[in-house]
This record gives sequence, C-alpha cells and structure tokens, in this order.
Amino acid sequence: MGSLPNSLPTPGSAAGRGGLAALLERPERAVVALDFDGTLAPIVADPEQARAHPGAVPALTRLAPLVGSVAVITGRPAEVAVRYGGFAGAPGLDHLVVLGHYGAERWDAATGAVSAPPPHPGVAAARDELPGILGGDESLHVEDKGGRAVAVHTRRAADPRAAFEALREPLGALAERHGLVVEPGRMVLELRPPGIDKGVALTAHVRDSGARAVLYAGDDLGDLAAFGAVEKLRSDGVPGLRVCSAAASAEGAEELAERADVVVDGPAGTVALLDALAGRAGDGDSGA
Repeated sequence: MGSLPNSLPTPGSAAGRGGLAALLERPERAVVALDFDGTLAPIVADPEQARAHPGAVPALTRLAPLVGSVAVITGRPAEVAVRYGGFAGAPGLDHLVVLGHYGAERWDAATGAVSAPPPHPGVAAARDELPGILGGDESLHVEDKGGRAVAVHTRRAADPRAAFEALREPLGALAERHGLVVEPGRMVLELRPPGIDKGVALTAHVRDSGARAVLYAGDDLGDLAAFGAVEKLRSDGVPGLRVCSAAASAEGAEELAERADVVVDGPAGTVALLDALAGRAGDGDSGA
C-alpha cells in the first residue's frame, strides 16, 4: 500500500473489490471490525505488555465518525483491550464497541460499562489442571482471561513451534474433559467455551447494526471464523472486505493471508489502511 493518506490497496478478488466499493459508497452504513493483537497492536513476547500501535487511536478517531460502527473483536477481556488500546475517552470514539472474549463480553464507549454472561465453570476447572500438564515449565506463559478463557503461550520456549505442537493433544484432551474447545493462534493455544468465536460475534454485530457493508481485519487462525462470517454475509447480500494484517516476520498468518482480499504489513499497515479509508470516505469518493 502506498504512503499517501488517501491511497488504498486494490483487493485481489472481485468480491473484495465490491466490498470496498460498497463501504466507500455508503460509509455511514458500514461496519469496520478489527482484531486487537497483531492487527491494532504489535505481537510481543509478554501479552501483558501489548499496546496499540501509536497511530491506531488517531486513525480510528478519524474514521469512526464517518462509518456506521467501529468494533474491536478480541479474545482478550474487553476491559483489558480497552486499557491496552487507550480507547476510553478518546475523542471521536464515542460509539466504539469492544467485543471481548470473542463476543462473550461487550464494552460500549458510550457508557464505559461491560456486559457479560456468567463464566463457564469448565474454564476454572481446566486452569486448575494446567500446572500438572505443563510440568512447571516456566517458559510456558499461562494467561487467565478473567475466568472466561485460559491460554497457554509458547512464544518464550526455546523452540516455540515444537512446544506448541507438543501441547495440542494434551490441551485438547483437557478441553474435552471440561466441555471446552481449543483455539490455536500465533504460538498460543486457548481453551474457551464452545459456540463463541469471532465469526459469531461479527455476524451478530453486523445484523444488529443494520450494516450494508463490512470490513474485518485480523492476523491469525483465530480470525478465520470472522473471515468465514464475511463470506457468509456476502452470500446474504452484504458486501464485505477481508484484510489480513501480516507482518513480514510473523508466523501462522499464511492461511489467513491466502483467504484475504487485502494483506497489509502488520499493525502499521492496518493504521495506514484506516487512515486511507478515513480520507477516502471523508471525500465521499467511492472509487477503490
């Protein structure tokens, strides 16, 4: 993608070009939805140190008043994503929605409140069994997502990929024992309740918003469900654009990139795309 503010990449598929054209033609009827880690925030070894790219909030504050809705859809607790993103109180983000825990939680900028159902009891039970499975390996980082999911990160291991593959089977068995599912990501395996994913969350938000176009941007395997939702929405008459945020050094984004209409260079590329969308939508220019 070029560096000029209003430059936009050309989607690689006809459906993607149609999605971008529909968004630009009637931005006030469009949903722009984004993953957090790897899309708005660079991937870091310690997930607690993740913060949004410095250009993310300024780009969102330019774009949000021009479109029907901006939503952040993340596996993190909603409140954590809001804090790490710096979204609360940001001018222009009065109607931002953060759907945390893959949509199980919802934070609304208008009220600052988080709404969520009770946690699934299997998450706590699985978390209690993890030490025995991990064998005291301190290179494996366990992230407790507010009792609604638990994730094991292998990025700090001597061989992150080998550790990731070695944990697939035991964590799969652990999840099955407690009525959970395992969601793989970039050197992370997350255990969470079934029936909750970014595709379900995105579809519900688009339907509730009455949107007539949708853009979704993500970076790894956990975003495939959202890409699938965009494809289904297209078949139902809602044009859509699938964006893959794939930093040159990132692992695990290959399958997402293959299915994307547009690939950008990590969070910096996502920010540039948001800025370009804001410039084009603000000009009322429907050309892609």
